[in-house]
Parts: sequence; C-alpha cells; structure tokens
Amino acid sequence: MHTPITLIITGLIIGTLGTLIGAGGGFILVPFLLLFYTEFPPEIVTAISIAVVAVNSISGSMAYAKSGRIDYKAGLVFAVFTIPGSILGVYTVKYIPQNVFKIIFGIMLIGLSVYLFFKNKTIISNLVISSEKKGYKHTVLTDKNGTTYEYSYKQSLGSLISIVVGYISPLLGIGGGIIHVPAMVNWLKFPVHIATATSHFILAIMATVSVITHAVNGTYNNTDIVLTIVYLSLGVIPGAQLGAYFSHKIKSHIIIRALAICLIIVGIRIFLT
Repeated sequence: MHTPITLIITGLIIGTLGTLIGAGGGFILVPFLLLFYTEFPPEIVTAISIAVVAVNSISGSMAYAKSGRIDYKAGLVFAVFTIPGSILGVYTVKYIPQNVFKIIFGIMLIGLSVYLFFKNKTIISNLVISSEKKGYKHTVLTDKNGTTYEYSYKQSLGSLISIVVGYISPLLGIGGGIIHVPAMVNWLKFPVHIATATSHFILAIMATVSVITHAVNGTYNNTDIVLTIVYLSLGVIPGAQLGAYFSHKIKSHIIIRALAICLIIVGIRIFLT
C-alpha cells in the first residue's frame, strides 16, 4: 500500500492529464495499479480505476460546463448507449486472467497511439464542414470565450461507437475517453476541444453506472480498496480543474500528440511487466 501522499500526487497527475485530453485518466491509473499493486486481480484494478475516473469526470465536467464547450445533446444520447455495455463490462472482467488482461491492455494502447500519430496531420489540417445529409446532426456551439464551433456528425455512428466504448471502459478500467475522443474527432468530425469536453461529460455518466454496478456486486467491500480510491480522488478533484483550465490554452494537435505519446509509453511499460 502506497502512502496517502503518493496516492494524492498520483491522483493530481491523473486528474490533470486525464481531463486535459478528455480521457478520464484511467489509461494512467490502470498501469500504475498493475505495476505497484500486483496483489490486485483485474476486477479490483478496474473497479478502483473506474471509481477514480468517475470522480475525475464529474469534477472535470463541472469545469468544462463553465467553459461552455460541452455538447449536451450529443453527450446525453451517446451516454445512454454506453450504459448497457458498461454494465456488461463489469461482469465480464472477472473472467479475464491477469496476464491476458495485461496483453489486451498493452496491445490496445500501442495500437491506438500509432493510429493517432498517423492521423495527427489529418486532425491538424481538418476543417469542420457542416452537412445537411440525412442522419446527420448539425450543431453550432459558442463557448464562454466567444469561440463558435460549427460541425455535423452522424448520430447512428456515434451511438454505435458509444456501445463499444461502454463495454471496453469498465472491462479495462480506462474510462473509455482514450477511444471516444479520437473517434469523435476522426470519425464524427467533432472539434477537438468540444470532443474532450463532451467525452468527459459522457464519462461522468458511464463511469458512475459502472461504479454502482461494482458496488452492488460488493467489489468495494474492502477498506484498503476504499482508502486507495479516497486518496487518489483527493488529488484527482483539483487535478481535473487544472486540466480543464489549461485545455483551451493548448492547441488541438498538441493535445492529440500528447495523448499518443502517453499511450505508447504506457503500452510498452505494460508489456515489460
């Protein structure tokens, strides 16, 4: 068991980086738990991570709400489609051996990081073009700084992506943002800053459902597990506020590049354990 100070500092880092890129921070916390809490099986690792992701995403969403960059209409629809998968993911993870879990997690992180690097130029140069095609939702959103975002997305595709993200999120304990943000930017053509904020809002709902499911199953009926979550959360809450504050001050392509770098480092580290 790490000291409270170590866990709080770790939570601060998770909250800041996770909120900055709209990923919830689970992609940092899960490797941390796998490396330093080897006695925890995958079910406990993911349960701790998803609880901290819930705290992070709720705190971050409150900050993003003040900035006016959350697309609530899209967020609510996508969040609803994550719920069935998020419940199923909680029940599935208990059947995955730890070694297999590490391999799946490592491959996913490295694959996603490579994808982001190759797609990064497209993201940087991409101009969001409005569309009135059938099945597309057109949105014009102006944030608190006066910046106007105009974009269109295919709602059916977004809902399908959300079902997959909902299942993977509690299964790997990552929150799903590291998949949702790239998908929203690349496939649904959301502006990056809207995608990160809206992804955090979706995470707040999805992760909370997963936490309730874990609680009903008795996963949190252990003092050490609860204390670990509490100490991490004490760092995550202010970290989420910092991440949201700096998110609009950093250029979109830098956020995506930072996400890709973090993913490949963590993925390689998981394979080496």
